Amino acid sequence: MAKILYSVSMSLDGYIAGPGGDMSWLTAHLGPNPLVDELIGDIGALLVGATTYRGDDPHKNDENAGQAFGGGWDGPQYVVTHHSPADSPGVYFVPDVLTGLAAAEAAAGDRYVNVLGADIARQCLEAGQLDEVLTIVVPVLLGDGTRLFHHPGGRTVQLERLHHSAVPQATNLWFRVLS
Repeated sequence: MAKILYSVSMSLDGYIAGPGGDMSWLTAHLGPNPLVDELIGDIGALLVGATTYRGDDPHKNDENAGQAFGGGWDGPQYVVTHHSPADSPGVYFVPDVLTGLAAAEAAAGDRYVNVLGADIARQCLEAGQLDEVLTIVVPVLLGDGTRLFHHPGGRTVQLERLHHSAVPQATNLWFRVLS
């Protein structure tokens, strides 16, 4: 059975994208990360928010532009959107998170469904479907943008640390969602 993982790079001040969805800040911090390299092989499907799918790409100026994990991963992607363009090979547009989760879990088998997008991750968490969170903390302060987790009015979510490690460009923090 698939596990649902939210994996994301984040600035030290808690933003996963800059103002307007800007991801150019991340380009300077991309570098070898053995944990991510290993994870990519364990991902069976992606569940992606529409904003993330249409958004800025930190690889936009290289040959891996538009490809998941900079071209390091290939497989089915389920994009949650109310405005479905024509399907692309390997990309399926679904009307809501639960429909997307069901399809992604079926496609992933016993591998991870990797969630991309803060709002989709929040919806998975609120539905009790998010199992783990991998946050790769990058040494930069953005000051504004899209938060890692935003719940109006606040919400406490208990986590258990599964792993922590450092690479030259980042610190990896991996947690299990407890509540």
